[in-house]
Parts: sequence; structure tokens; C-alpha cells
Amino acid sequence: MRQGSARSRRTLFERESELAAADEALSDVTGLRKDGSGPPDRPRGALLAFAGHAGIGKTGLLAEIRRRAAAKGCTVLSARGGDQEQGVAFHVARQLLQPQLAGVPEAELRTTLGSWYDIVGPALGLCAIAEGAPPDQQGLRDGLDWVLTHLAVQRAPMVLVLDDAHWADPESLRWLAAFAPRAEELPLLLVVAYRPDELPDHAESFRSLPGRAGGRPIALEPLSATAVARLVRESLGTQADDAFCRECWAVTAGNPFEAVELTAKVRDRGLVPTEAGAHLLRDLAAAVKGSGLVARLERLGTSTVRFAWACAVLGTEIPPLLAASVAGLGHEEAVDAADKLRGARILTGADALEFVHPLIATAVYRAIPGGVRVALHGQAAWCVVNEGLGPSAAARHLLETHPDGDTWVVQQLRAAARETLRAGAPDAARRYLARALREPPPFEDRAAVLYELGSASLLTEPATTVNHLRAALEEPIADPELRHNIVYRLSQVLAHTDRLGEASDTLAREIRMTGDVRVRLRMQSEQFMWDAFRADEPDSPARSRRLTRLADRLTGRDLTERYVIGLRAWDATLRGEPAHVVVGHAERALAGGLCWAEADRGFEVPVLVALTFMYADRPGRTEELFAAGISDFERQGWHGAHLSFAYTLLAYVRFRRGRLAEAEDFVRAGLRLAERVGPGTPAHWYAVGILIEVLLARGRLTEAAQTAEDYAFGEPFPAAVVFPDAQTVHGELLLAKGLAKDAAAELAAAGRRLDPRGMRNPSWCPWQLHLARAESHDAPERAVGTALEAVSRARQFGAPSAIGQALRAAADVSSGSTRLKLLEESVGHLERSPAASELACALVALGAELRRTGRPQEAAEHLYRGLDAAVQCGADGLVEAARDELAAAGLRPRRLHSTETDTLTARERTVAALSVRGRTTLEIAEELRTDEVTVVRLLSAVYRKVGTDRAGLGAALGEGAGPGA
Repeated sequence: MRQGSARSRRTLFERESELAAADEALSDVTGLRKDGSGPPDRPRGALLAFAGHAGIGKTGLLAEIRRRAAAKGCTVLSARGGDQEQGVAFHVARQLLQPQLAGVPEAELRTTLGSWYDIVGPALGLCAIAEGAPPDQQGLRDGLDWVLTHLAVQRAPMVLVLDDAHWADPESLRWLAAFAPRAEELPLLLVVAYRPDELPDHAESFRSLPGRAGGRPIALEPLSATAVARLVRESLGTQADDAFCRECWAVTAGNPFEAVELTAKVRDRGLVPTEAGAHLLRDLAAAVKGSGLVARLERLGTSTVRFAWACAVLGTEIPPLLAASVAGLGHEEAVDAADKLRGARILTGADALEFVHPLIATAVYRAIPGGVRVALHGQAAWCVVNEGLGPSAAARHLLETHPDGDTWVVQQLRAAARETLRAGAPDAARRYLARALREPPPFEDRAAVLYELGSASLLTEPATTVNHLRAALEEPIADPELRHNIVYRLSQVLAHTDRLGEASDTLAREIRMTGDVRVRLRMQSEQFMWDAFRADEPDSPARSRRLTRLADRLTGRDLTERYVIGLRAWDATLRGEPAHVVVGHAERALAGGLCWAEADRGFEVPVLVALTFMYADRPGRTEELFAAGISDFERQGWHGAHLSFAYTLLAYVRFRRGRLAEAEDFVRAGLRLAERVGPGTPAHWYAVGILIEVLLARGRLTEAAQTAEDYAFGEPFPAAVVFPDAQTVHGELLLAKGLAKDAAAELAAAGRRLDPRGMRNPSWCPWQLHLARAESHDAPERAVGTALEAVSRARQFGAPSAIGQALRAAADVSSGSTRLKLLEESVGHLERSPAASELACALVALGAELRRTGRPQEAAEHLYRGLDAAVQCGADGLVEAARDELAAAGLRPRRLHSTETDTLTARERTVAALSVRGRTTLEIAEELRTDEVTVVRLLSAVYRKVGTDRAGLGAALGEGAGPGA
């Protein structure tokens, strides 16, 4: 950032403690001791925050810190918020990062940024806005995190300085506030300064960020009378007497900016700095700010005033030619005006102009008459577009103009909204479109503007989105495609806000109105999808029959047909049709490709198709599809709800495969992502339900119960269908806690909800299996009937894992030879399935039953197999149960086989060791300066190679498992 001569280095009075804190922080970030002695320490970053009122000396202090940082060899990134630019998305982020990257050739920049190029490039102004769906805000923040982390490591040590943070744009400030705590893990010192009484709501987090002063910023105090006297004598000479200096302090109240400006006025007036002239100081001080400054400006002439007004409207780093155009001045007039303003200490700089101080800029701007200010903003908008700076640069000016029915204004605002939305700033896009709507747009464009406004509000204000889109549908719409897009978007936002019935009804009304066969098919596919997720769908069997008739005659020639076929595969899964039929439909849907990140479609159908393979005992195919889908999300920059769903459901796949430690890592990562989206969302229900399932399977009942309590997992359950079914998971938890009657009531209610809808597949929802166990306490005969009905349904579906689980449940409520026979058959089916933890349970149960029936050798074989399988799965509770059974049989548990850790890479071994020591995936990511997703993937690779849980891994690595293992 340019600093003019008027703000050149001066002595900083009474800032010794602040500079000492800065020096200490610089020593830490460089790893150098302050006295230069001894070897360098490990660099350690920090946050250093200064707060103070206008003119208190924040800018001068930060300038000195920048100078000292540069002298110590630090890379310095610098930015300043601007009163006029705080509505420009990523204005501060661009100031910070663009200079570090803008000079790099595009090919090299693409290589450096990798997959982040298309995500952060538009936001930082490094590349043109590409077509397609924008990144979500979390994905963009993750990308900016990566860029800053990469720069901090590659160009260490680094100091990032942000002045006037209270005027920073919301997008940049939210990102920096979230990133700031990570500075301590990097060779990065983050220095910010702001006015505490002007800090906006979206920046409140800066007040409580942990920094070097503890939990609070360092407050800058006014100068004492002694310091002001030193400042006056440094500027005016030692002849300034005590009375004069004392009066300078009194009229400025110790404000450094006002004191400096006052001494400049004294020098310009040729006033002798003695007690005799002290009575003139109050009038001179009045000319430094407010009305006095304005009066001084007016004395410079009309052209100069107009030029100053134009500069105030343009903000910071003002091109002189652009200011001249806005002011309506010729070249010579503009040069003369700029010279006068520099001489009056109002402006500074040459190639780019700046106000000497933000206080002056604010005073000049507020002095512009209202009508003139509006006209100047309008002229500025036209000038920046004419200069080729684009509609986004013009938009902030157009926001300040009065509505006048100007089509050009609407066009510029819509274009700016498209740019900012694609760059990842929906809030800014929403402001531009709301202003375009007030212009107003031409009658025929009103529906399109409402649609664009609704699309910009989609992720942040869904209720507002619904209102805008419904209003758009009430407008006359000449373009059928626009109307269809509005309907698709409206149904989508209704569904994502748990209003699935309204989503379905919206599509049903439009289906009756459209005459285009392909459009009607697309709308039917959307309606089928939302109805499939409705917990209160009135006639699911009828919908299934319609879907079957439609899908069976389609060939999959386009995406819409493949979506319908994919929904047919999912419906067949829920209804428990034979697994080979389900897989056949799923493969048909995939034949032409199903991208997870289609710009104008949801990701639900591709996810459902992938999951059909899991339920049909082909989880490898599911994981292959999930890997491709997650790659689509990450490439698109979707790191919020989309990525949360993907990792949460991938955890469910690992859970059903019996890889419980991996499942827990994945679901906790998914839950953290879901918490960014917000509580009560479908992403949250999925993540919490799966986490409880995993914890129960691992034998950690207390933790599972606490998780349910922490996240209020219980009634009322969501209106959307989620899986695992939330009510069934809650019933399973009640059963595990020993509340059999409550569990039976909950599970029976789940059955009454699902059975009439035709959702009869115990592989998808095992409510009957748990209900049978709950009923066995008070109604054993009914329990057997419930379990055998589940076995029948499982056999109809035909997946070995489903049959094996149902048979084990039937065994649990049976006795004698029937129990033994059911367990033997269960093991036989589960041995042919990928459900490793279910096999472990069945083996231990069979071994225990064989021991009780006096067959010790067979019992030992199954118990040992069950113990080994439980250890491999990470089923800690089952491991203890197996050992207890072996002990009861007078047998010792075998020592675990040593694992093959020599195939691990150095990075995998590091991640594994940290995991064994009890570190969470998030903590590991922060320590290794990577993202949590990468850590989860590395751990998955470790588990695949080593084939054990974290306890066994600890033994193999020669380390004990930590408390989080």
C-alpha cells in the first residue's frame, strides 16, 4: 500500500510498550532473539491487535511495525480498509494477496495454486470469472486459508498488517477473523488496528481473538502533555515554550493526528510558538477537522473543492485522471487542484492520490451536499465502466444513487452481481440485485432479476429466497426456460428447508401447465426425488408404481432420464426388491455419467445411486463413486453442506464395512463441517445419527448417550427422510441404555411410519431387528415373530449382510438349538458379505453359544476368530466381550499379530503416531499445516495397509494409544 510523504516516518511518542510488544512478536516470528545472541528459536506466529479512536496513532504505529518487520527480513503483506470500499467484496483480501501473486505467469500460478486456482482466482482478481456454479463461502475461505498458509510457509517469516480493520469488507474480515487463531502455528504475525466503537457486527470476533495481550486488544491512549510538548518542539523547534505546548495539548486532547496537523498550521502561518500566540491555537485546531477543515477547503477554489469531492467519493488509491473525469475537470485544472490539495495537507501522493488521514477523507465526504454526492457517485459509476474497470467497480457507486428507472444501471448491477456471486460473495451480489429491483428494471426483466436475487440468497437466506422466487413466478414471463429455472430453484430451496411437501406441490402445479415433454420429465424427476425424502408422503406405494412404469421404459439417453432411473434404483432399495435388480438399475443410471456437482441440479440422486451398491453388498463400488463425487465437490469449491454430506455418508459406508475407527474419523470430520452449516439441518441429523451408530458399535455407550444429549438428538425428528433413520437410531440407543420399553415404543413408531410407505428393507432400516430385541424382555413370542418377519424381508432382498444381520437378531430372541442353528447360518451369510463388524458379533455370539452347549473346541475357534475380527474392526466393547468368553472357557486371548507398518510412507507414519497419541484429526491437520480432509485420507490409507484399529496400531508402532484412541 502506498504511503505518501505526508505520512512519512516520525517519532512515535509514548508508544514504547506497544513497540515492545511488536518487537517481541517479531522476534518470535523470525525465531531471532532480541539481542541477537544464541541460536534461532522455532518461529512462532501470533495475533497483535491495536484498538483506538480516530487519530490516536494507529496508522503511524503500524507503519513503524512494517518498517521494523522489513528490516528483519520479513515478507510484509499490507492492506487498509476504506470507508467507501467496505462494500466491495474481497477488497482487503486482494490488497493483501494480489501483489504476491499477480506478477506470476498464469501457467506457474495454476501449478502453484493447483485445484484452488479456479476457486480463489476470481475472488482475488487473478483470473477471469469462469462459467459454472460458484464455490460456497466455506470453500472459498478454505482456499484463501490455503493461499495465505502457502505464502506464509514459502516466504517466511511473514507479517500481515491490516489498518482500519473496522472498514474492511465483510468477506475479507470474516475470513481473517476465522484464520487468525491459526497464525500461532505458522511463521506469520498478524497485526490489525481498528476503531473499537466502529467495529461492525461481522467483525466482533476480533475483539475476543486470543492475541499477545491475552483476550483483548492493546488499547492506544491519548498522548500526555509531556509527549505533546516533545512533538511540538520536534516540529517547531526548542523555542516553543511550556505555555504554548500546554495549550497545544489542551486543544487537541492529546490526539496525535490533531497535534501534528496543528503544528503544521502553526508553521504555515508563521506563528511564533510562545505564550503570546497560544490564544490563536484553538481557531487553528478547528481548521484541522470538521467544519474548520471544510472552510479551509472552500478557500482553495471551486475546481479544487470539486476535485476533493471526487476523490472522497472514489475512496483510496485514487487515479488522478479518474478523479478529474468524475469532477468534470480538464487535465490542467486537475493537476492544479491536486497541487493545492497537497499543499493544504489534504491529499498526498502522485501516481495514486490518498487523503492524508481517514478523518480528512470522512470530513470531506460528509461535507458534499446530498444531491451533489449522489450525482458524483453516478458520474463515478459511468467513469469506472468507461475506463474498463468493470461493473463490479461501478456497483458500489450505483448503490449510492437514487432509483430512476435507468436500464443501464440495472444492467451494470446485474452484471456486477453475476461477477461477485461467481467469485464467492453472495451477500454483495444480493445487495446489488436488491438495488436493481428498486431502480426498477424494465417490466419484462423483473422476473429475471427476482430469480437472480433468489439464487444469490439461496445458501444464506433461504426464507427470503422463497419469497423472491414466488414473486418471480407471479410476474409475466415470456421466456419459458426462465420460468422452468425458477420452479426448479424454488422446489430445491423448499426441500432444503424441510418443506418437502411444498416442493412437491410446486412441481406438480408446473407439470400440469407445461407442454414440453422433456421439461415435464425433468420436473417429474425432481418431484419423485423430493417425494422420496418426504417422511409424510401420503401415498408412497402409488408413487413407486408410477416411478417404476416411467423408469422401465427410459433408456438413459440424457441426464434427466438417468436421474429417473437412479431414483428407481433407490426406490427398489427401500422397498427391498432383489439386490440384483437394484444393482441393474443403478448401473443403467451410471452408464452415461452422473456428476455430483452439476450447476443446476442437486447432488442427491448421484449420492443415492452410489449408496444402492453399499446396501447390495458392493461397498467398493460405492467408495469409488464417492471418491469421484468428493473430487467434484472439492474442485468446485463446495466445502460446506455438500462436503459434510459426502464425508458423513462415507463414514456410514466404512461403518457398514466394519471399519469403525475410520468411520469415526470420517463422521467427526463431517460433523465439524455440518456445524459450519448450522444445527438442525439435514447434514447435522445425518452426522449425529451416524456418529451414535459408530459409537454404539464400538461399545462406547456413555459417549453415544452424551452425543445424543449434546446435539438434542430426539423428538421432533426431521420431516425429511435421513439415513440411518433418526428415530430408529434413537430407539437403538434407548435399548443399549437398558430402556427396553421406551425403545420398543420408539421402534414400533418407526415401523408404523415406514411400513405403509413400502420401506421394508431391513438392510436400509433395521428397525425390526432392534424392536425384536426390545420386545424379547416382555413379549418373547412377539419378538420371535418380529425377527422372523425381518429375516423374510432380508431374504427377499438377498444381500448376504442383510440376511446375516437379520438371522443374528432372530438368534438373539431365540433359545436352544434354534438359536445355535440361526447363529451358524448367520455366520455363513456374513462370511460372504463385507460386513466385518457384524461377522465379528456373530462369531462371538456363536462361540459363546457353543461354549454353553459343551462344545469347547468349536467355541474356541469361533471366539478367537471373533476376537481377531473385533480387533481389526475397532469394536472395543466386543473385544472385551470376546475376551470374557475366552476367560470363561479357560482360554487365553492370543497376542495380536504384529502389523505390517513398514509399508507406510513417512507422512502416513507421522499421522498414525499422532492419532495413537490421542490427537484429533483437526489437531493433526493444524500441526502438519494441512487440511482435515487430507488427514482423514491418510489415516484411511494407514488402516487399509495395517488392518487394525488405533490400539493395535499403537502396539505396532511401539506407542501406547492415547485417551482419544
